[in-house]
Amino acid sequence: MQKELKVTWIQSDLVWENPKQNRAAFSNHFESLSDDTDLVILPEMFTSGFTMNAALVAETMQGETVSWMVEMAKFHDIAITGSLVVSENDKYYNRLLFVKPSGEIIHYDKRHAFTLVGEEKTYTAGTEKIIVDYKGWKICPLICYDLRFPVWARNTEDYDLLIYVANWPKPRISAWDTLLKARAIENMSYCIGVNRVGVDGVNSVYSGHSAAYDVLGNLISTLTPNAEQVETVTLEKRHVEAYRNKFKFLNDRDSFTII
Repeated sequence: MQKELKVTWIQSDLVWENPKQNRAAFSNHFESLSDDTDLVILPEMFTSGFTMNAALVAETMQGETVSWMVEMAKFHDIAITGSLVVSENDKYYNRLLFVKPSGEIIHYDKRHAFTLVGEEKTYTAGTEKIIVDYKGWKICPLICYDLRFPVWARNTEDYDLLIYVANWPKPRISAWDTLLKARAIENMSYCIGVNRVGVDGVNSVYSGHSAAYDVLGNLISTLTPNAEQVETVTLEKRHVEAYRNKFKFLNDRDSFTII
C-alpha cells in the first residue's frame, strides 16, 4: 500500500468536437508533469467537449484515444482518467476510462444523463458503480451530473478518493462548489472535481473551479477560475484513517440497495 498518492489534474479548454487537437493539447500538458505524479485526471468528454453529436466524435475501445491513453500511461508511468464518447454495440456511452501504467483499462459509464439538454436521448446510461484499486487506494470515479445524486456516491465500499470529471457550466458553478464539499464530508473521503474552462460549440461557458477537499470538507486546493491550469496535490492515507477512526460516522450509514 502506498501511503501517499500524488494526484495531478488538468483544467483545460477543449477544442469543440476535435479529438485529434485535444489529444495533442493534453500530450503537451503531460510533458510538464512532475516525475512523481501517480494519477492524472482529465475533464469529462476531454476529446470533444460535452457534445450531443456522438456519431461525429465517437470512438471504439480500440480507437485512437484509448490507444493514446494507454501509451501515455505506460510512457509516463502514471494512471490516467477522464471520459470520452465511446461507441459499443450500436450504442453511445459517456464513458470514463481509468488506465493504469500497466495498460489495464477499467471503465465506468455515466449513470445520470443530463436530461436538461437531452443527454439521455443520445447516450445510454450506465448501471454499475466501480471502485478502482490503485496503489492500495480505493478510488470511486464519477461523471459531472452524478454529483447531484448523493445516493449513487454513498461510500458503502470505504473508498479513499472520490473523483468527478465534468463539463459543469458557469451559471450553476455555485452548486458544483457546494456539492463537491458535501460529497467529501458525507463520505469521509477525499473528493476531487475536475472541470473544464472556455466556451463550447453551443455557447455554454465554463469557469473551471476544479478543486480538492479532504475528508472533513476542508478545501486543500483550488484552481484559478476561467484559466487553463495544472495542479498537483499529495493525498495522505493516514489522514483518511485517522479521522475515520476518530469520527466513526460511516458506521452509522443507512443500508440500501440500488436497483
